[in-house]
Amino acid sequence: MSSKAQQKQHEEAIDVTDGKSGLWGFLAGLIVAAFIAIPLSAAFSFATHPNTQQLFSGRLDEASQGGYTAFWWLATIFLAALPFLVGYAVANLSRKSLAIVGAIIVLFIIAALVLGQLFLVV
Repeated sequence: MSSKAQQKQHEEAIDVTDGKSGLWGFLAGLIVAAFIAIPLSAAFSFATHPNTQQLFSGRLDEASQGGYTAFWWLATIFLAALPFLVGYAVANLSRKSLAIVGAIIVLFIIAALVLGQLFLVV
């Protein structure tokens, strides 16, 4: 065997990412899901129990109950979607897909900030 044939076989054996981008995406999504499990649970509990507004020591007295609930539902939806977005981005490592995922995350952050400022006047 020539050295070029041996080098080609060696290069093919080392490439661990060949055809496994979906598995890498799943792993990244799973890791993100583990990191956001507790904040997701807290956001869901704040969204489903509007009386938790009193836990913020009166700082949210001026915020409406609907605004408070809408804010926490938005935070819950964003946190629940985050592992899927990260997994999709890792599985499809192209500039276009990363730009789409980045734009969605930026829109969620802007919406959360606007809702937070709109319904929270301190």
